[in-house]
Amino acid sequence: MKKPRWVIDKEQAKKAASAESVWLFGLHAVRDALQNPRRARLRLVLTRNAAEKLADAVAASGMAPEIADPRRFPAPLDPGSVHQGAALEVRPLDWGGLADVALREGPGAPRLVLLDRVSDPHNVGAILRSAEVFGARAVIAPRHHSAPETGALAKTASGALERQPYLRVRNLADTIAELQAMGYLVLGLAGEAEMDIEAALEGRRDRPVALVLGAEGPGLRARTREVVDGLVRIAYPGTFGSLNVSNAAAVALYAARG
Repeated sequence: MKKPRWVIDKEQAKKAASAESVWLFGLHAVRDALQNPRRARLRLVLTRNAAEKLADAVAASGMAPEIADPRRFPAPLDPGSVHQGAALEVRPLDWGGLADVALREGPGAPRLVLLDRVSDPHNVGAILRSAEVFGARAVIAPRHHSAPETGALAKTASGALERQPYLRVRNLADTIAELQAMGYLVLGLAGEAEMDIEAALEGRRDRPVALVLGAEGPGLRARTREVVDGLVRIAYPGTFGSLNVSNAAAVALYAARG
């Protein structure tokens, strides 16, 4: 019996969490990693067709690619991965510590996205894209029960993984306390909350704000609910108020823009 895609992705994420390197795949993800000076790059495998399409990025990186037969692509990827003839082995990015991302300069009032047990790499990749679009300083998640850097995450992020800080911390509750000490207003998203994001930020949009989103289904953990400054919801006119977590992140970031 063939494993479902989500099972394969979860197994890959678990393996990647303990690995010293990550395989990125797909033309877009590989190109962006080749152009990222922060990336430690180890091995580049390309088909001749992909090498032609990535010629400028490869030349700028200084790497010598291994040219592979597309029928016997040697990179250790899942057979279902749509690699487009391009795979790059890299070290995970190091964005520094919490203060490095939370206090970094940028346009507008600082915004952060915190993820409470969001483990699907596709959701995290999509959240990274939204965070980049709306100018969030970083996406932050606990080291356990969250998605590490994987090829699937990078492909879904469509380049945002190379530019948008993705920081994984030891304990989410402790991180929230640290952010509050830095002056952040930390708001947890919950469908049953009485106040919407816009109302909660009335007169306070100039403050640093961190939005905490939980996994689809269970939502925020009890401990997370206890330590945030308040629970808020996304305003909606209908009676059905549930969104995919990546969609919720995008809408919440727009609603909380500084």
